Amino acid sequence: MTNKIYAFIGPLASGKYMLLRQLISMGLNYIPIYTTRQLTKNETKTNLYHYIDKTEFFKQSFIVKITYKGDYYGILKKDVLDALQTHKISMIILDINGIKQLNKLLKNNLDTIYIMCDYITIVERMLRMGYTNADIKYHLEYAESNGEFDSWKTAQHVIKNISNPHTALNQVLAIMGLMTVSPKENFSTLNQHLK
Repeated sequence: MTNKIYAFIGPLASGKYMLLRQLISMGLNYIPIYTTRQLTKNETKTNLYHYIDKTEFFKQSFIVKITYKGDYYGILKKDVLDALQTHKISMIILDINGIKQLNKLLKNNLDTIYIMCDYITIVERMLRMGYTNADIKYHLEYAESNGEFDSWKTAQHVIKNISNPHTALNQVLAIMGLMTVSPKENFSTLNQHLK
């Protein structure tokens, strides 16, 4: 089996970070994002992002570099190469531009998983997360203008994450090959438990 990096894509509040945190807690490797944006306390705890000042940012060897709202984001070349050499499965969060940059280099090692979610659910989640109406409007317009709602068309896998996050997690695990099919003889026992 080829070592794989699974890139999670989709609009803000689609559930990418929730799924990643669960997968990380299960022991899967995550390739962090370095950013010049000041992190919240919660972001610092999760280790999904690492803060780096602008001077240091431009000294690093990034395999992917993007800007968003005046801040810089990057994925270290070393982290990607280490992941491919030492882990069967690694995960990363990217946007469409990041996918284009990484896909050129990792054709056979990169799979994209689009986390699909409808507008209403996204707005409800953003409200629960404490976003203002102006923030929500900005993020939805940004997602629209950058094609985030359409990037499912080019993703290898699509997960619909609207109601039950456990179902979405199981689907991601299945895509990664981390679930096994029960032998036929176990079906009778399984059917008894389902009644």
